[in-house]
Amino acid sequence: MESTSKEKKSSSSKEPRSKKKVIISVIVIILAISSPFLLYWILQLSLNTNTPMVVVVSGSMEPTLSRGDLLFLYGKDPADIRNGTVEEQNGDIIVFDAHGYWAFPPDEPVVHRVINKKFENGSWWFKTKGDDNDSEDPWIPESQIIGVVCGVIPYIGWVKIFFTESGLLIPIIIIILGILIISLISDFMKESKEKQHSKNENLSNSNPKKM
Repeated sequence: MESTSKEKKSSSSKEPRSKKKVIISVIVIILAISSPFLLYWILQLSLNTNTPMVVVVSGSMEPTLSRGDLLFLYGKDPADIRNGTVEEQNGDIIVFDAHGYWAFPPDEPVVHRVINKKFENGSWWFKTKGDDNDSEDPWIPESQIIGVVCGVIPYIGWVKIFFTESGLLIPIIIIILGILIISLISDFMKESKEKQHSKNENLSNSNPKKM
């Protein structure tokens, strides 16, 4: 009788532990998926821009900015964006979408320095140039500006460039999530089998064969 009661206690103690483990695993997966989006949302609010981070993908701003640098942007009133000179390179560095204003716009946002600005037809317009470029860019309106550069982490953006250009980013994310989900299902099935096995043992012990 004592052994049967002990086995019942052990099986009942395993059940809450298994449920707790499943809940923790689900929480870990949810956090792994949602944390980057939550961090990005916080940056959007605090930096006042829909795109708070971009990666430099060309060498047009050398030596100020290098390909692979991760840039932090903030939303700035167009009237307050600093206008610089080509020689002194002291204007604000802005990030903007060139589609609709350049003859052959790049797919990625452009990171160039402001060298001139004007107020026309109720809107600010900006003339930009890459520090390492020989020619100036066409005028762009304030509506195309994504943000002003306020911080740089050198070269860390090479991770993004590698995965994007190689086409491996989405497959790797899917594989990692798949491994987490499979691990969770495997643990759950294993614990279910152990629970069923424990129940079967309890039944066999509670119904001993008659001599």
